[in-house]
Amino acid sequence: MFKESGKGPALLRLHNEKRLLAALRQVRETTRQDLAEALALSKNTVSLIVDELIARGWVSERGALAGRSAGRPKIRIALEAQVLKSAGIMVERHQLRWMVCDYFSRPLAQGQETLETGSPQPVLERLAQLASQLASDHPGLLGIGFGFPGIVDPRGGILHLSSHLGWRNVDLLSSLNLSVPVAAMNIVKAAALLSLQHDRLPADRSRFYLRVGEGVGGALVNGSDIYTGNSWTAGEAGHLMVEYDGPACRCGQRGCLEAVISVPAIEQRLASLAPGLSWHTRERDPQQVDEVMHQAGTWLGRALSQIMLLLNPAVIVVDAPWNKSAAFSDAACEAAKAQTLSFTWQNTQLLFMQQTFDPAQGLALAMIEQSEQSVL
Repeated sequence: MFKESGKGPALLRLHNEKRLLAALRQVRETTRQDLAEALALSKNTVSLIVDELIARGWVSERGALAGRSAGRPKIRIALEAQVLKSAGIMVERHQLRWMVCDYFSRPLAQGQETLETGSPQPVLERLAQLASQLASDHPGLLGIGFGFPGIVDPRGGILHLSSHLGWRNVDLLSSLNLSVPVAAMNIVKAAALLSLQHDRLPADRSRFYLRVGEGVGGALVNGSDIYTGNSWTAGEAGHLMVEYDGPACRCGQRGCLEAVISVPAIEQRLASLAPGLSWHTRERDPQQVDEVMHQAGTWLGRALSQIMLLLNPAVIVVDAPWNKSAAFSDAACEAAKAQTLSFTWQNTQLLFMQQTFDPAQGLALAMIEQSEQSVL
């Protein structure tokens, strides 16, 4: 893969450096010897790279490893995560959110603002201004990820369709003039990357991430790779039909999962039952709220059964505000079990997360992973 002449050694060294950084990001703290063994590199190669990273201020030594009574002590090393930063900016209908994170995806700064999203050009101009400001405020950013709802081609940086924003065929990145790497992706797929850090499945086990917010979306993840499909619509679980002749969806169909369990759909249904009733005021009438949650969970279960049978992931992660309701999660499990092959059900893990994953944080993580995988 790498030649031993010309630029070959430099490329090989850069490749190994990025592998080392990725390993340190996963284990947080280790030793040169353990890194050499984990990466199948010589101790000398690892030591040279680590010494260079220490000189840059990216890595520091943390003292001798405890417990060794004889021989040369192992010295603990760790990333200075706050030095290596990335940023994510996400756009939803009438809202923009941004976050700057360290190399461990911990937020360092964040903010949000309201804006009119009906027309792409003013939004893209505001994104350019904000991105330029973040790059100025945080020198050395590894990259800035931009996230949008809808069908996004991450390679071409094109948003083909967003029913939430009302946009079609928008070039997202060509108007940016930044000194840092940039990328564009769907916001649900960005949040899916972040969810990987919160389970302990082996890297070769597939996961399906399903997010409920203003819309409903999903992403199939193998290892750390998100499968986008031929037309970048893989994982669009929000448009699985779960209620024959149900309410109209933004996509033009009826009875889509998004049309019945998204935040606007549930809030509208609760408000129709009693004035002032919403998810945030659910204690006013817990019985009616439980009934709504049970029905929503049943609709979700119908979609989950299709995901299990067609994609057969090892785990399905449900990221929804309704997860706090036992009526919702119990009904989803009951419906999914009833409509799925028993063997498939027994070999699929369902996780209803109690915390929500922020797509802006996932976009920052995507830029870190892009940096680790790129070799100039």
